[in-house]
Amino acid sequence: MYFQHVYDKTLAQASYFIGCQKAGVAIVIDPKRDVDTYLEIAKQNNMKITHITETHIHADFLTGSRELAKLTGAKMYLSDEGGAGWLYEFPHERLKDGSVIKVGNLSVKVLHTPGHTPESISFLLTDHPASNEPVMLFTGDFVFVGDVGRPDLLEKAAGFVGTKEAGAKEMYKSIEKFNALADYIQVWPGHGAGSACGKALGAVPSTTVGYEKVRNWAFQYPKDEPGFVKYLLEDQPEPPKYFSMMKKLNKVDRPLLTEVPKLKKLSNEEFKVAMDKGVKLIDTRVKTEFAKGFIPGSINIQGNNAFATWAGWLVKYDEPFMLVASESQLDDLTRKLMRIGLDNDYGFIDNVSAWTELGNTLEKAKVISIEEFDTLAKNNSIQIVDLRGESEYKEGHIPNADHVFVGTLQENFNKISRDKTTVVYCQSGDRTAIGYSLLAKHGFTNILNYAGGINEWTNKGMPVVS
Repeated sequence: MYFQHVYDKTLAQASYFIGCQKAGVAIVIDPKRDVDTYLEIAKQNNMKITHITETHIHADFLTGSRELAKLTGAKMYLSDEGGAGWLYEFPHERLKDGSVIKVGNLSVKVLHTPGHTPESISFLLTDHPASNEPVMLFTGDFVFVGDVGRPDLLEKAAGFVGTKEAGAKEMYKSIEKFNALADYIQVWPGHGAGSACGKALGAVPSTTVGYEKVRNWAFQYPKDEPGFVKYLLEDQPEPPKYFSMMKKLNKVDRPLLTEVPKLKKLSNEEFKVAMDKGVKLIDTRVKTEFAKGFIPGSINIQGNNAFATWAGWLVKYDEPFMLVASESQLDDLTRKLMRIGLDNDYGFIDNVSAWTELGNTLEKAKVISIEEFDTLAKNNSIQIVDLRGESEYKEGHIPNADHVFVGTLQENFNKISRDKTTVVYCQSGDRTAIGYSLLAKHGFTNILNYAGGINEWTNKGMPVVS
């Protein structure tokens, strides 16, 4: 058996390439959309991708199953569980609980494991030349390292009202199936630490059934369904806004993107026309460079591992956008965008000089030190705004700070004073840079950026409130 774990650290998303070397065939589980990765693995190992499958209709990324099927001719094997409303709406081979997929000398048995979503399935792999006992379980968003999938995403992100309690109860029942498996079976989940699909995901890529039975909180409630449901639903992180669109696009037929796009470099004149039209401008430079001088109206989303997540919060699917990015970044940034279906890129400029060469001036961010902030914080006439998630705010925040999550800031401008001096902060400054740029774009002029964040504040022994 050939096995490769493919991990996208930007979305904390795992996919799997599993092949039978004797037969030269392979299956891919939960492929990301830039599928050239799997084509290269197949080429290097002299294998043909013949089977493609998914653990469920994903909400956090746009899968590449259809792109990969288009390029390879492989069949797609997808869940037929969950009932009406939870079925894929394009041609595929249908899987039920107990279905078996044969991939050369390998077999993949389907387990229906609802809870995260009604149609969720897991895959139990047996490598028959080695043993007729299963060796691996691919759980998708069912069981993670140290956690289980959240059942509230359908309600919070996709608007399916009343589904989270039912999902939590389904998850409780699904755990019984997991409990019945042999302890030695390896567990390979769909996500790792940093994913919004759970609240306490471990950082290691895999685990075993036995380890999770002992260490995973979800298996400590064997006779207490109400306690399990309550704990599973509370303090889950805010689901990114783009999740609802992913849920739709992964279910219905849609246009395919079978290669990584090449972005157009805009001339100064083309850039001016786009700015005059109001095309959204995303500045991907590091926050310190952005603060030194930025194009008025631009939004600072740094091109790091969180780039796609924040772009998904702030860019609408029906609007064009431009990037400020160096040419060396483009392939990486384009892949991050296409993985969540943001394909409406108008083009890019590689430097903010495109703006100044048109006779315009840059703005500078008003960044303050902890000493300046401490002095201002003692002045009751200022407003302090914590831009972190709700659970982070509850755990500990700067005294007198209001809470407005940066992902929903644009819907909550009414909570930010236009008259008082307002200091914004987050954990270490990345989200503050986003928030500051959004506020500047929408005409707030009395905003100060405390870039050190709660990390510096607490390290200096300053007071916090929980």
